[in-house]
This record gives sequence, C-alpha cells and structure tokens, in this order.
Amino acid sequence: MPYSGLATAALLLLLLIVATSAMACVEQEKSSLLQFLAELSHDGGIAMSWQNGTNCCVWEGITCNEDGAVIEVRLTSKGLEGQIAPSLGELTSLSRLNLSYNSLSGGLPAELMSSGSIVVLDVSFNRLNGDLQELNPSVSDRPLQVLNISSNRFTGEFPSITWEKMRNLVAINASNNSFTGHIPSSFCSNLPSFAVLDLGYNQFSGNIPPGIGKCSALRLLKANANNIRGPLPGDLFNATSLEYLSFANNGLQGTIDDALIVKLINLVFVDLGWNRFSGKIPNSIGQLKRLKELHICSNNLSGELPSSLGDCTKLVTINLRGNKLTGELAKVNYSNLPNLKTLDFASNHFTGKIPESIYSCSNLTWLRLSSNRLHGQLTKNIQNLNSITFLSLSYNNFTNIKNTLHILKSLRNLNVLLIGGNFMHEAMPQDETIDGFENIFGISIHDCALTGKIPSWLSKLGNLAVLDLSNNKLRGPIPTWINSLNFLKYADISNNSLSGEIPQALMEIPMLKSDKIADNSDPRAFPFPVYAGACLCFQYRTVTAFPKMLNLGNNKFTGAIPMEIGELKALVSLNLSFNNLNREIPQSISNLKNLMVLDLSYNHLTGAIPPALVNLHFLSEFNVSHNDLKGSVPIGGQFSTFPSSSFAGNPELCSPILLHRCNVAEVDLSSPNSTKEYINKVIFVIAFCVFFGVGVLYDQIVLSRYFRLN
Repeated sequence: MPYSGLATAALLLLLLIVATSAMACVEQEKSSLLQFLAELSHDGGIAMSWQNGTNCCVWEGITCNEDGAVIEVRLTSKGLEGQIAPSLGELTSLSRLNLSYNSLSGGLPAELMSSGSIVVLDVSFNRLNGDLQELNPSVSDRPLQVLNISSNRFTGEFPSITWEKMRNLVAINASNNSFTGHIPSSFCSNLPSFAVLDLGYNQFSGNIPPGIGKCSALRLLKANANNIRGPLPGDLFNATSLEYLSFANNGLQGTIDDALIVKLINLVFVDLGWNRFSGKIPNSIGQLKRLKELHICSNNLSGELPSSLGDCTKLVTINLRGNKLTGELAKVNYSNLPNLKTLDFASNHFTGKIPESIYSCSNLTWLRLSSNRLHGQLTKNIQNLNSITFLSLSYNNFTNIKNTLHILKSLRNLNVLLIGGNFMHEAMPQDETIDGFENIFGISIHDCALTGKIPSWLSKLGNLAVLDLSNNKLRGPIPTWINSLNFLKYADISNNSLSGEIPQALMEIPMLKSDKIADNSDPRAFPFPVYAGACLCFQYRTVTAFPKMLNLGNNKFTGAIPMEIGELKALVSLNLSFNNLNREIPQSISNLKNLMVLDLSYNHLTGAIPPALVNLHFLSEFNVSHNDLKGSVPIGGQFSTFPSSSFAGNPELCSPILLHRCNVAEVDLSSPNSTKEYINKVIFVIAFCVFFGVGVLYDQIVLSRYFRLN
C-alpha cells in the first residue's frame, strides 16, 4: 500500500478512536440502564447487546449525546416483560423514553413523571396498572411536553395537581384505561401550549369540566366512551382553536346551541354520537368551512336537515344515523360537496325521493339510506356513483326491483348491496341479462315477500360471500348451481316456501367445508357497523367478519338430513328448523367441531339424539324441540348448559331436567361411556344365562343317565 494510503487509513482510525472515546457512556448511566434490565423478566433479546463491558452508547435502543450522556431510550415492540425500574429516572440527560408496545406491568415510577429532563414519555400499549401518582407539590416546573400512557390498565382518579407543575405540557393521551372520577379542571389553568387531550375509553363521570375554554391552544379534545353527563357547557366554545372534538358514547344531553357552535370556526372533526342530544341541527353549521367529518349519530335530534349543510364544502363524512330527523333529503344541495365519500342517514324519518344531487357526488363510496320512508324508483343517474362500494337502501318504500337491479348492475365497484324491505310482493327477477355485480361480496334482498324462484343470475356472482334472501315467498328447490359459489360462507334463505330435499350440492360449498380456504371478501373495514340478523343485533365491520352460517329454517324441505352435512366442517351456525325433515339426526353432525348454533326444532326427526354431539365443545345454542325424538338426552359437555325448552315437544325424550325422568336402562344409553357399561352388563347377563343353561342341561343329562342305569 502506498505511504499516502497508510497515512489516510491511520488518520481515519485515529478519528474513529477519538469519536468513540468521546461518546463513551457515563458509568453511572450504564449502571442505571443495567438496573432497568435486571427488573425485566423477559428482555426480548436486548441483553445480548447490553453487555456490561461495552459502551452503552452503542447498545440497542440507546442514543447518547457527544458527552456520552443517554438522551433517548427507544425500545418499542421488543416483547419486554416485567416492571419499569425507577433507575431510568436517574438518567439526567434523558429527553425521550419510549417503551410502547410491550408487555410491561406494575406501576409507572413517579421518578419518570418528575424527571428534570424527560420531554417525551411514551409507555402506551403495555399492561401497566395501579393509580397514577400525584407529583409532590414542592416539585418545581418539569419539562415534560408529551405523555402517552394509553392502552394500559391504570385505575383510580386522574391526577390534577400534577399538571400545574408542567407548564410545558403539550399533549396527554390517557385513553383506553380505567380511570374514574371527574375530568380535572386544571389542564387549562397554567398550560399555555396545551394542545392535545385524549381521555377516551375510560370510566370518567360527572360533567365536562369548567374552564376548558381557557385552553386557548387546545386543538384536540377527546373523551369518548366514558360516563360523562350534562350539557355542552358554554365555556367549551371559547376553545376556539379546537379542530378535533369527540364526546361520543357518553350521556350528554341538551341542544347544540346555534349561536355558540360558530365560535368553533376551526373545527375539522366533530363526533357527538351515541348521546342524548335533542333539538335541531344548528343552521349555523354551514359556517364551519373547515369541517370534514360530522358524526351526530344515535341521538334524539329532530326537525329537518339544515340547507346550510351544503355550505360545508370540505365535508368527507356525514353520519346522522339513528335520530328522528324528518323532511326531505333534498333540503341539502349535495352537488356542493365534491369531497363527500361517506353518507349515512339511516334510521330516521326522512320522506320523499332520493335527491338527484346526491348522484353528483362522484367520490361517494359509502351510502346508507336504510330504515326511512323514502319512496319511488331509482333513476339511471345513480350510475354516476362510479366509486360506490357500499349501498344500503333497505326498509323504505322503493318499487320496481327489476329496474333497480338493471340500473345497479353497472356499478362495477359495488361490493355490498342491501335492498331488503322494499319491492313488497313483487316477483323476483329471473332475467338472465342481470349479469353485472362482478365485485359483489354481499347481497341482501330480504323481507320483501318476493315471489318466484331463487334466480339463476345469482350463480354469476363469482365473489359472493354473503347471501340473504330470507323472509320472502320463494318456491321450488335449492338450485344445484349453489356449489359454484366458491366463496359463499353466509347463506340465509329462511322463511320462504322452498321445497324438496336438501340437495347434495349444498354439501359441496368450498367455504363451508374448510376453514383453510382464503376468504376472497374485501378485508377493509366499513366506516360504520353493518347490522344483520333477524333482530339486527349483530354488527359487523367487514364482510370477512360474517360467520360461516347456513340458515334453511321455516321452509318446506322434506326427506332426511343428508349424512354429508358432516362435511361442512367450517360451519359455525346451522338452522334447519320449521321444516318437514324426517328420519334420524345424522351422527356426522358431531364432525362440525366449530359449530356454535344448531337448531333442528319443529321437524319430524326420529330416533335418539346422537351421544357424540357432546363433543361439540363450542355449542352454545341447541334446539331439537318439537320433533319425534326418544331416548335419553346426552349427558356432559355443553349439554349440561341447555335449558329444558331445547328438548320440549318430544314426549319420549327423558332426562333429569325433563318431566320424563329416565329409568336405569335409559340413563345407561345416554352417553358413550354409559353405553359401554350397558353393553358390558348385557354381555354379562347373556353369558350368565348361557352358562346357567349349559349347567342345567348337563345336570339333566347326568341325572337321566343315572336313573336309566338304575
């Protein structure tokens, strides 16, 4: 190597040595870090890096300054378990401590809250518990700016005096814990830069604290999912910097003041849903020009929509579901809302037709107008909603289902279509030219009293996962093409007049046979829950969340339950009630290990309840009432939890919980073990009789010879 090259290398080595020695960590700080490590029951592998004889400034998750003092500890998502050692508070230059997304337990050391150097403290998403201690009143002002203790298990009342010692505080996130008591009123007394307060998902009670309006820099205020009562205080509207306001899911009441709401001119996001607000939506809401999301669902709002809502031209989401709003939707000019993506007016008292201006919202992806009093027919202008993925028009008074389907089939991005509760007593379209809906994952045309057959155009929906045709007047058999729906997993065709035997094709649906087949449904979450089931009490956030269910109840099916039913091993719910099925309950149902609901009631089933059903360990609902079953009810497993009503109307069934008690022989047949014991007893009796008979016969032969000889 040339001399110049050696000189350069030596110089670089010298500089590296100098730089390394300059950053060698302070011995006392190394000791504090090792004490923290010692308190961990599981270190997530960091001990390999944190070796006693090395420079702690090069340890994993540790950052030092040029003087070798630790300024940051960042150990997120390392799988750490154990307690947080107070020794971290001895790191006198530490400004950032982030231990989020681990499994740390115990309390939060007061030394960290009272640190004279920590600016950002993040211990969110752990298992920390206990009370959050108040700081000693004699402590001088602390530098803490950001405190994130969200998603832990803290309890007790939230500190109040502590915040008076933190004049630099900018943000607190204490959401998703179990804090109780009142929200402190001290946040705004002496914190000039305080901008973010998130106390959502706790157990706070009382009213919104007075003085909150003094937080002149407050931009985000969340206290959703608590037990807060009372009205929105007038003082709140003095916090004119507010951009994000959420008090959803509490017990707030009163009206939303028309004159006060305009003071919050910077609002971008408002969520007051799931409260008890009454009165009208303020007409002055149109002055909130920055507003993007408006959520006031599930309250007691009444009156008509304010036409000024169309002046909030930046709106992306409107959710007014579940109120008592009246009048026509056309009060608002939706063509002024080019950014609108989500519109939910469901469960109100709106009348009239769907306004044509809604169809000008070309960015609309989610439209729910269900459970109102709308009427008329859809127009072809709805085809302008090229981006629509979810459309719910259920439970209105729309007519002409054939025209509706022909119009909607051109919406190529449509994933979910819910149009049940309309088109009363019309005929189910059988038109083969209904050939769109290529991307449909879920379709519901229920509660319409439609006549006709299950239409063959459904067989073209290659991505269909959820099908609901319940509560109609459909006749005929289940079509054999049903097994071509490779992704079908939720089928409800109950409460019709379908007939014939349960077809073999139904036993060949791939998604019901195996839970290992990939679900082709859209995994993206709905912006708001979708309600399903006869009681509308089940809510789902995605199509993939729907259970694997087969409901053929309340039809006119005949014949036996196919033995092949046992091949539908992915089923969670099976309902064959209120039909004319006969013969025995197939033993193969015991193969459905995922089954949670099994309803075979109101048929003509005979024989015994298969004892092997006790092996269905997830079964929580079971009903075989009103059949012709006999013998003893299986004992053990989930069967010990089912009420007597599950077996009513079978006079020949016996059980300790039924009026008909079993005799010894019947009890012995009630379970696999008892059956084995019974068989052993029978074998013993038979053997005894055989040996006794042979003995008697032998004696007779011997005695007859004796008498003949004499």
